[in-house]
Amino acid sequence: MITHHTQPEHQSSTGARPIGAADESTAATAVQQMFDTIAPKYDLLNHVLSVGLDRWWWSRAARVFRPVLERPEAVALDLCCGTGDMTLALLKHRPINANEAPILAVDFSHQMLSRGAEKFAPHNIIPIEADALHLPLPDNSVDLVTSAFGFRNLANYEEGLTELHRILRPGGQIGILDCNQPGGLVGALYNLYFKTILPKLGGLISGNARAYSYLPASVERFPRPPRMLQLIANAGFTNGAWTSYTFGTAGLYRATKSSL
Repeated sequence: MITHHTQPEHQSSTGARPIGAADESTAATAVQQMFDTIAPKYDLLNHVLSVGLDRWWWSRAARVFRPVLERPEAVALDLCCGTGDMTLALLKHRPINANEAPILAVDFSHQMLSRGAEKFAPHNIIPIEADALHLPLPDNSVDLVTSAFGFRNLANYEEGLTELHRILRPGGQIGILDCNQPGGLVGALYNLYFKTILPKLGGLISGNARAYSYLPASVERFPRPPRMLQLIANAGFTNGAWTSYTFGTAGLYRATKSSL
């Protein structure tokens, strides 16, 4: 299901811009430092601030890609994996096979990835500390790339999509699960919670009020579905689609790299 909210004219699709960041380089550094700082309370805050919906969102998105994940030879990459909850949701659909390809879990926050690596240790998951805009992977080497609530933190959305297109094999898929700003009454209630209550609660629990003020700002800046689908198409993907989750407060973008 695709909504048709128009994107505010002031909203740029370039990429994340925390307060004080003047360009892509300083934006990336600010985001990296912010996530390193909030890593110790990140899992707790995800569950509390989403009222437990985050687990359902991860699970629902992972199920969509079961046909790919069930292929033992398929290489899956979870981008901006954070502490690894989406990665583990993908793992549930991997076959138990000694020859199965590992899941690659990528993040550029050392502290977040360290916590994810603890969860990954018993499993066939390889943590990789890397910049999403410059992945240390060859062209045409991955079958599936997912990203759960991390893509909107990239300093450049277009470059991020181009990089995903580069590493995917022909016929490979992307799945970008992220927040959305709905319209109407739901949007009004969402804004009340997201811009007023969430920053205060997140700041109180994490001790970093700035990080949880950045969160609603990053969602407001992130492209709405029509614009995001346009960016996905511009990057060379086909069959782009957006599925709304929980009254449009989040959703899953899907697309395929052409096999031609």
